[in-house]
Amino acid sequence: MNIIDVQAIQGGLKIIARKTDSEYNGMLRLFLEIGAMMLVAGAEINRVEDTLSRMGEAYGAAEMNVFVITSSIVVTMVIDDVSPEKGNIHREFTQTRRIKNSGGTNFMNIERLYFLSNRFCKTPMNENTLAIEINKIKKAHYPQKLFYLGSILAAGSFAMFFGGNLLDGIIAAVVAVFICIMQDKLSFVMPNQVTFNVICALLSGLLIGVCAIFIPSLNPDKVMIGDIMLLIPGIAMTNAIRDILVGDTIAGSFRFMESFLWAGALACGFMLSMFILSGIF
Repeated sequence: MNIIDVQAIQGGLKIIARKTDSEYNGMLRLFLEIGAMMLVAGAEINRVEDTLSRMGEAYGAAEMNVFVITSSIVVTMVIDDVSPEKGNIHREFTQTRRIKNSGGTNFMNIERLYFLSNRFCKTPMNENTLAIEINKIKKAHYPQKLFYLGSILAAGSFAMFFGGNLLDGIIAAVVAVFICIMQDKLSFVMPNQVTFNVICALLSGLLIGVCAIFIPSLNPDKVMIGDIMLLIPGIAMTNAIRDILVGDTIAGSFRFMESFLWAGALACGFMLSMFILSGIF
């Protein structure tokens, strides 16, 4: 139940609905859920902090203290209420969210979450309504056909762009399908992005080597270049530099080191496949 305070203001009455602690904690939990989803989708640190701050202030917070890095979100929401009996009531609510996986990039989810936050800031929702909107975004998936098609076009085009012929582009496109299957099915069971990149690069390199055995005219290096472009964390590294430039030095440094490790894992995986099939490359 909400607590209703009645104040006499200039001879009239003003009804102030003061929310309970459980309502504030419930809404703060949803704010953290939105922030976590944005981080997992590859949003910049500054965008996540700004989004959570605006939503908290729209909900009635006097102050929002938001600290975000790639692996954690900490938010303290400060509420200042006025009661005729107790005077000023100062309350603080703090919650923390651990981010276990922030290695992907999903512009569709970032856009939807950003629009949801703008709607909330214009017209604040209750806890149940916001939870329903968040679940809608969770259930929305990027069309798999477009994901596969984009990967096929990118791998084939890059293989030919870097000096390969049409055959190299076709084989790169075939291997791209194999990479997409691993991203779709295998990434969820891997303990971290580094492990996935090593295994994915190793298996892709071995597949390219096997193709080179049966197709002597194939240029495996050009095929490998085309396929590795699907796994290079270019956007994550760009966001890391941007975070550093806008002042989020700690978060940007963490994200840059993560991106560097992911790229190094890709190099190790492909080098290991080249070592195993050293007679082909």
